[in-house]
Amino acid sequence: MTDQPLPPGDEGEGSSADGPPSPHLRARVPDHVAGGHFSTGAIVITGPNEFVLDFLQTVGRPHRVAARVVMPHVVMPQFIQALRTNLDLYQGRFGALQSSPQPEGEGKRPTPQEIYDDLKMPDEVLSGVYANGVMIGHGPNEFGLDFLTSFFPQSAVSTRVFLAAGQVPRLLESLENAVKQWQQRRDAAAGENTPPPDEGDDFPTDGPDAFPDSGPDSGPGDEDPNSGGEGGTWG
Repeated sequence: MTDQPLPPGDEGEGSSADGPPSPHLRARVPDHVAGGHFSTGAIVITGPNEFVLDFLQTVGRPHRVAARVVMPHVVMPQFIQALRTNLDLYQGRFGALQSSPQPEGEGKRPTPQEIYDDLKMPDEVLSGVYANGVMIGHGPNEFGLDFLTSFFPQSAVSTRVFLAAGQVPRLLESLENAVKQWQQRRDAAAGENTPPPDEGDDFPTDGPDAFPDSGPDSGPGDEDPNSGGEGGTWG
């Protein structure tokens, strides 16, 4: 186990639930995490209290979920800010990045259940890993995401994910879409459950009807009426 700064590249941005982004954030890297996972796509799922990020490996068969990250709602906007800042740094150094081309679909898009029926989910990935912070670094061809558990007395990397640089704009778009949909759903729930004057809180207590669990949508920005929630996929 080692204390280690950002993954590859000398440009980086860190973010945690405890404060603003810090480029000097360090964390302990357990040996079993150090190798990381290469990802070719991701699914973003919105739950009642958290976002779930499933990072996929879709080169060869079977397609599989390589890493699952569970992130509180409050942390996701900070992750998006750090990722956008790092993307700007990358483009300032290496030039503009275009999103990787998406394969043209044939027929109707698969349902969330059909997507997961085609994915192998190893037992050790099923419950995911918690993250309340992230460190982001990049090299000329890839980005490295170190997801953190930032607790006293030592931050630690809970999982490490590598992405091709061309995939990052699409990931950023999916994350922004998921947060936007969650905020719209939260605001609508708050408006429908406004308590009488001097009674209760300004916002309703989270429950299965307020922010229902959801499966991923077939694409960013589209909502599956049968899924009960919102999400996004790319890759």
